[in-house]
Amino acid sequence: MNMLSKRATWLVSALAFTSGAAWAEFPDRPITLVVPFAAGGPSDKIARDLAEALRKPLAQTVLVDNTAGAGGTIGSARVARANPDGYTLLVHHIGMATAPSLYKKLPFKTPDDFEFLGLVNEAPSTLIGRPTLAASSFAELRTWISENDGKINLANAGVGSASHLCALMLQSAMKSTMTAVPYKGTAPAMNDLMGGQVDLMCEQATNAVPQIEGKKVKVYAVTSARRLALPALAQVPTLSESGLNGFDVQVWHGVYAPRGTPPAVLARLNAALQTALREPDLIKRQEALGLRIVTDERLTPAGHRQFVEQEIERWSKVIQKSGVTAE
Repeated sequence: MNMLSKRATWLVSALAFTSGAAWAEFPDRPITLVVPFAAGGPSDKIARDLAEALRKPLAQTVLVDNTAGAGGTIGSARVARANPDGYTLLVHHIGMATAPSLYKKLPFKTPDDFEFLGLVNEAPSTLIGRPTLAASSFAELRTWISENDGKINLANAGVGSASHLCALMLQSAMKSTMTAVPYKGTAPAMNDLMGGQVDLMCEQATNAVPQIEGKKVKVYAVTSARRLALPALAQVPTLSESGLNGFDVQVWHGVYAPRGTPPAVLARLNAALQTALREPDLIKRQEALGLRIVTDERLTPAGHRQFVEQEIERWSKVIQKSGVTAE
């Protein structure tokens, strides 16, 4: 090896050592989890449970900051532009995969502007209807939808919301046309469904269970590949077993860091995330909401990235076919 090669090798080693040493004490101050939605919603609840579970393995305070607006894109863009030091992270749902096809002008690129830390959970949805609907089963509902094609109002919590995306997939699978009625959030959409102003809604089990238990809405199916263990939904069939073979739509949540965050920091954060998701109290709280903690390869950065890229491709076909776009 000549002198120039030796010097280059020494420099690379020195930089690697210095970089590792610089982050050896990470984290030495509070970490912020940015939630790109308002406080009180499903993503906010998940982030707050996660923040609590992360405090022990990180030996540091973990804060939750709600930066809502534009379907989650404002908060996401904030993290994409943040200092890549591991102290500002993003907790986001399926919108990370649907935004690239849904928004004409997106202030970030999901695959390029973020480091993937791991998938947290999966949240199935329910197909629910106004309490005055005559149909008492999905089979009867399917007949009613066929007979009233083009006349049915399908509520959602806003363009790009989980309920909107689920509804798009439902219409595609059923080869039916329904009128989408967007609201500014889940609460007003649910209120109008309970009041009979709209006919159907595809909504996360987390939000739907209280209304189902109170018999304020009718439930026809769950959107996951298998039935749920929640008492209120244990006897409710999946859409797949009800005739929509292979139907599996779930809202998932993942954790992201700005692109360029040092590998040593990413490794520390992923290790803490894996530890947090094994915390019995966290698992219990998530399961009580009808959520399933991820334990497979998607909890690794590489597995998480591969999954999201597959979801981007999957949802792009559905969104482009629907012709729906958001500003």
